[in-house]
Amino acid sequence: MSVAFRRDSDEEHKEPRPELPIPVGPNLVTPRGLALIEAKVAEREAALAAGGDEAAIEAIKRELRYWHVRRATAQVTPAHDDGEAGFGTRVRFRQNGEDRTVDIVGDDEAEPTEGRIAFSAPLARALIGAGEGDRVDFAGKAAALKILSVKPIPEA
Repeated sequence: MSVAFRRDSDEEHKEPRPELPIPVGPNLVTPRGLALIEAKVAEREAALAAGGDEAAIEAIKRELRYWHVRRATAQVTPAHDDGEAGFGTRVRFRQNGEDRTVDIVGDDEAEPTEGRIAFSAPLARALIGAGEGDRVDFAGKAAALKILSVKPIPEA
């Protein structure tokens, strides 16, 4: 039979799923961030051990590879304690007459809706290095943010 009439399986034509993207730069983490990574690894390993269909197992393995890399490259970084905003600090600031508070944390720990932003986020980059009373440019506006306080993130 001619090769032109042979039906290949659908599996042969599937594109492999790309790996989960790893954020660029160092993998700085707070102690809480490292604990979250460890919890993700344990959770995904338990899910893998529980089994499931082939597609689910492949998705779990993919996630597990991501979390293994993140655990292997994690750099637990102490909070800045010199009065300047930096990694591991809680910064209270005023923007457009509204007071806000953010914690500057690692990429995997960031949860903007809960006030935790990655050190690589534009807002964090604007805040880093500023101290209480400083005015900071942000989003194309001069002196858009006024720093009200900078403290280490309390250990929970």
